Amino acid sequence: MYIVLGRFQPFHKGHEYLIEKALELGPTTIAIGSSESVINFDNPWTATERQEMISSWLGNRPAKFVMIPDINDPPNYVEHAKKFHGEGILVTSDIATKDLYEESGFEVIFVNLENRESFEGWRVRTTLKMLSTVYEDEAQKHVMSVSIPESVVNWLIENDALHRLYSMSKDIERVG
Repeated sequence: MYIVLGRFQPFHKGHEYLIEKALELGPTTIAIGSSESVINFDNPWTATERQEMISSWLGNRPAKFVMIPDINDPPNYVEHAKKFHGEGILVTSDIATKDLYEESGFEVIFVNLENRESFEGWRVRTTLKMLSTVYEDEAQKHVMSVSIPESVVNWLIENDALHRLYSMSKDIERVG
C-alpha cells in the first residue's frame, strides 16, 4: 500500500502529481491530515469537503481515504497516523514528513517537485482569497487552473467554496 499524506487545503497540482505517482505504483491510501481542525484560514475546508475535492479529481480510479486528526506532537505523529493509514510506503515531496517517517522506520519514496514553492498550500489559499472577490466564474477558473486541477476548480466554484475565504478575511486589518 502506498500512502499519500496531506492536508489538501485545497487539493492542488502538487498533490495531484504525488497521488498520480502513488497510483502508478499500486494500491493507494490518501490520508487527509488535520481532519478535525477548527475552520480557519489555514484550514478552510472540512475533511469531508477535501475528500470530495479529491474524489472529483480521482473519478473512477480506486483509492482508499482515511482521516487523521492532529495530535500536535511531531515525535509521536507517525505512530498516531499509522493507526489510521496502516503500514505501507509513504510517497511525499515534503522533507520534514520524509524525515519523520524514515526515523520511524517507514519506507519512503521522495518525489522531487519542480517549482514546489508554487504549490504550497498557503500560497494557493492566498490566491483563492483574492479570487473570492471576483464574481466572474471564467476569470476565477482561468487563474485557479494554474495551480489546481480543473475538476477541483469546478468543485470549488460549484460549492461556493471561495466565499468562505472571503468571509474569513472580512475583518482582517488591511495594509496600505
